[in-house]
Amino acid sequence: MFELRHVVKRYGATIALDAIDLSIEAGRTTALIGPSGAGKSSVLRMLIGLEWPDSGEVRFDGAPLRRQDLLEQRRRIGYVIQEGGLFPHLTGAGNAALLARTLGWEDARIDARLRELAGLCQLPFEALARFPAELSGGQRQRVGLIRALMLDPPVLLLDEPLGALDPIVRHDLQDQLRELFALLKKTVVLVTHDVAEAAWLGDTLVLLRAGRVLQQGAARELLQAPADPFVRAFMHAQRSVRAGE
Repeated sequence: MFELRHVVKRYGATIALDAIDLSIEAGRTTALIGPSGAGKSSVLRMLIGLEWPDSGEVRFDGAPLRRQDLLEQRRRIGYVIQEGGLFPHLTGAGNAALLARTLGWEDARIDARLRELAGLCQLPFEALARFPAELSGGQRQRVGLIRALMLDPPVLLLDEPLGALDPIVRHDLQDQLRELFALLKKTVVLVTHDVAEAAWLGDTLVLLRAGRVLQQGAARELLQAPADPFVRAFMHAQRSVRAGE
C-alpha cells in the first residue's frame, strides 16, 4: 500500500529521516514506535503528503505520490491526530461531516453515515450535537475517528491517537480500536510511544531510531529476536506496576 524508497528529510541541520526504506502492507495495522525524535510522525506526514522528502520517493498504492494528485489521494486516507484535531467552533457532527459537505453530500446521507459511524465508534449519537469543549477527551477522539472514517477511505493514519487520555479511557479505546480495525480491514498506520499499545493494536511493529528503521516485524519477533541491543532495551523499557514499591 505504501512504500518509502531511500527517503531523506531534513529540518535545518537536523536529519529526521535518514535514507529510510519502508514497506507498509495493505489491509494490516502497522505501528511505528521509537524514542522521541526517531522520525515516526515524519513518516506519517510523508504518507499523507503533509511533508515532502528532500530526496527519495514515497509510493501509494503502487504509484509515486505527486503534488498534483494529493487532493484526490487524501480523500482515500483518513487522518487522526491526538485529541482529534477538532475545530472548536463546529459541533462534533459539523467536524465529522466537513469534507462530506464540501463534496456535496445530501443531509440525509450525512445523517445516516454519522449514525452508522457513531455506533461503530461507540459514541452516543447525541454527543455529536455538542462542541469539542463540551466533550470528554475520549469522546473528542471518537469524533476525530468518525471524521476520518466518514468517506470510508481504505487507509487510516493515526498520530498518537490515545496519547492524552487517562489510563482507563485509553484502555477501553485500545480494545475498541482493535475490534474496529479487525472489522473494517483497512490499512492502518499508527504512531505511539507505548510499546504495549503497539503490540496490542499492530500486526507489524516498526522500530525507528534517528530516522532509520532498526527492525520491522511482529511484536513477538522484536521481543524474542531483537536485531540489536537497542531494540532489546526499548522493547523492555516500560515499567510494570508493583504494589508497595
